Amino acid sequence: MLDLPPGYTLVALRELGDAFAHACEIAPEAGAGTLVWVRRYDLVEFAVVLEPDEPLRSARRALFAGMNALADAIAAHCPPEREVTFDWPDAVRFDAGLLGGGRLAWPMDFAEDQVPPWLVFGVILRAAAMAHVPEVQAAAGVSLLSEGFEMVETDAIIESFSRHLMTAFDRWKERGFEAIARDYLERLPKGKAGERRGIDINGDLLVSLPNSRGEPDRSSLVDALGRSDWYDPQARGPKLG
Repeated sequence: MLDLPPGYTLVALRELGDAFAHACEIAPEAGAGTLVWVRRYDLVEFAVVLEPDEPLRSARRALFAGMNALADAIAAHCPPEREVTFDWPDAVRFDAGLLGGGRLAWPMDFAEDQVPPWLVFGVILRAAAMAHVPEVQAAAGVSLLSEGFEMVETDAIIESFSRHLMTAFDRWKERGFEAIARDYLERLPKGKAGERRGIDINGDLLVSLPNSRGEPDRSSLVDALGRSDWYDPQARGPKLG
């Protein structure tokens, strides 16, 4: 079983379970720190319940704290000199190959200016290559085991994530969200040299060029979360590519 820090409550599901869906289902009663985990050999799959203290519009920025914690956990266990990066806003790449990503859910009947009773941050990473996937297609994605991780480290990544997530929220509280945004943006490759990036109060990505005098280009967080471009709902795992 996972060794989680104090403050977490572990809910383990069988192999066919869906951590993200189950966490959303039990979130209203389960409370903050509930971590739902599916023990699978081919995927690292888990979700954690959060209880924000600010309106939904800004509370969704918890995604970035979760993404930072996930990247830090992967980096802590990966072979030396390997790079963990993001695709906006929720995909994780390892040495440029798509490894997986995060998802965020919230109660759909709450207004933007209301404090939601819960959020759920879910994660799926490809742990091992899928046996049924053609070799050419599989080459477009990466897995932890194919990139030099040990099987024992897949569980250790979840344990490490849980500690890094607590640190991220402490940092947010002490230094403000800018500290979280800075860490996230450091792992988000720039589209053009010299561009300036920021994350708005509602979580949107703002990008402007050095000599631009107009409004920065805006990428909607809510729209991107709705698409989850990295996630294949039919395979219930990361896309290949």
